[in-house]
Amino acid sequence: MERLKPSSVEEAAEMISAAAAEKKTLEIFSGGSKRRLGRFAPADLLFDISALSGVIDYDPAELVLTARAATPMKEIEALLAEKSQMLAFEPPDWRGLLGGDGEPTIGGVLACNLAGPRRLRAGAARDFFLGFSAINGRGEIYKAGGKVVKNVTGYDLCKLQAGAYGTLSVLTEVTIKTMPRPEASCTLLLSGLADEAAIALMAQALNSPHEVSAAAHLPAGAALEGAITALRLEGPIPSIAFRADALESLLGRGARLDGPESTKFWSDIGQVHALLSPNRSCVWRLCPTPSSAAAVFRAIREKFGSAQGFYDWGGGLVWLSLDAGETGADGGADFLRRTLRAAGGHATLVAASDEMRGKIAVFDLEPAPLAALSLRVKQGFDPEGILNPGRVQQGR
Repeated sequence: MERLKPSSVEEAAEMISAAAAEKKTLEIFSGGSKRRLGRFAPADLLFDISALSGVIDYDPAELVLTARAATPMKEIEALLAEKSQMLAFEPPDWRGLLGGDGEPTIGGVLACNLAGPRRLRAGAARDFFLGFSAINGRGEIYKAGGKVVKNVTGYDLCKLQAGAYGTLSVLTEVTIKTMPRPEASCTLLLSGLADEAAIALMAQALNSPHEVSAAAHLPAGAALEGAITALRLEGPIPSIAFRADALESLLGRGARLDGPESTKFWSDIGQVHALLSPNRSCVWRLCPTPSSAAAVFRAIREKFGSAQGFYDWGGGLVWLSLDAGETGADGGADFLRRTLRAAGGHATLVAASDEMRGKIAVFDLEPAPLAALSLRVKQGFDPEGILNPGRVQQGR
């Protein structure tokens, strides 16, 4: 595939305009760590924006950072760490899960709206996305948002770009809100709970006044020594000690992970692959209502003997791995989506072969009225359909 690599935003806009005139499709590429995320839909040209990198402005006192879209996450995280700050949505590193070896970038994280275990307490990536500069499918450079949270002028295009997977515009510059890094972290581990009991316990902990920042449950198949339910507390050391004791009084005594051990545990949760058997054929991301999560997972395990997985977000997220040799060509999509619809949730295929990701819907199909609206939005930003076409839904 021919590669285009602009050295400036202006050059990038000219290249996109020329591609639109020739109706040549572009695969937007930067670090390359997420090339296998979304539908497999080959494009005519590889549009490499990796040269559009670097932090433009960082104001720790105002908790605001502006960077070019191809800036590596490791560079941003190192800069924030120097000021004892962080990205509160805890962006996960899925290179092991997706089989990618590139460097995750801030633009890729926001374009895919990725968030880790702290999502249930802090919010998603889009909730910290304040403003951006981008190029639409006509080759026009435009800006939206700003550098303050209460920016209410015009449409909130940040929310539209986050999760669009680069199908609407090429992000060139982004502004994000940062947050102070907690002084310490402690994870309370409770052992031996069945899935239903663990989800009820996580709900009780999250609804307590003790500010649990993450809650996950690893069934016996996903944990090394039986089932483990994990609750994370963050903040000043005296506060953590008090809240951990209070949680144990409420829920029962358990083991504790402090400092680096706690950090590694939740890093493994976010990375996903560390907790699943190697060489799994396909990995699904299920989002049921927490109250139905255990029943959904049980039905899946009854259907597929290869099913393995664990719960995050207090039961609102189920990571599931299946053997495609057992599920067939659709990777279990038909059964999973019927089961999730009945439970009021949805299913996303995250990791699978290119062939499978090209044949089946990676994301749930939208109802006809919503699909028509999404198509109108796509045509408004990218009338020739040249930006990552088919990456989210076939035909757009």
